[in-house]
Amino acid sequence: MVEQSDTMKGTTTVGIVFKSGVVLASEKRATMGYLISNKTAKKIYQVAPRIGLTTAGGVGDAQQLARLMTVEANLYEIRRGKRISVQAASTLLSNILHGNRMFPFYVQLLIGGVDETGPVLFSVDAVGGTGKEDGIVATGSGSPMAYGVLEDRYIAGMEEKSAVELAIRALRSAIKRDAGSGEGIAVVVITDESYNELTDEEINALTPN
Repeated sequence: MVEQSDTMKGTTTVGIVFKSGVVLASEKRATMGYLISNKTAKKIYQVAPRIGLTTAGGVGDAQQLARLMTVEANLYEIRRGKRISVQAASTLLSNILHGNRMFPFYVQLLIGGVDETGPVLFSVDAVGGTGKEDGIVATGSGSPMAYGVLEDRYIAGMEEKSAVELAIRALRSAIKRDAGSGEGIAVVVITDESYNELTDEEINALTPN
C-alpha cells in the first residue's frame, strides 16, 4: 500500500473461501517510493456486519472508499430492513469506481463475506471491473509470490484453521520476496456467526513452520 501515487506500489492481500466462511489477510507495510512510511498500516476494513474489504493502492483512496462503503451498507440496511449481500456490496463498489473512472481511485480491492447464499468473495479493480472468485485470490505487488503458495495448497471446502494457516503462509512467502510487503500480518475470519479479527498472538500460534 502506498502513501501517495508513485512508481513503486507495494502490498499483498489475500482472500480465501473455506467451508463455512471467508479469510481476508494482508501484511502491514505502507511505502512512499522507496521509503517505508508506516509499519502498521490498516488494509482490511469491516464495511458491514459480515463483510470485509481489503485494499491495495493509495492509502487516502482506500480509506475514503472504506468509509463510503460503510455508510452505504448502513443506509441499505435501514432502507430495506435487511443486511446488504456481498454481491450487492461488490456491485455498489463497482458502480462507485466506474463512476469515477475519469479521476480514478488508485486501488485494487477484495470484498468478501458471508450472506444468505454462503461465503462469497469478489475482486474489484480501479475502474469498477469485478469478478467472483471461486476459492483464492491475491492482490498487490506481492501477489505473484502469494499465488504460488495458494495455487499449490488450496483445497476446496477446507476447514477454517487450514484456510487461516494457508493465508499466513502465502503472505510470509510474499514478504520474503516483495520489497513493498512486510512487517506484521493482519487476518480476519468471517463466518455466519462472526466477523473476527485475529490477535497477533493468535496469528503467531497459527504461523506454519
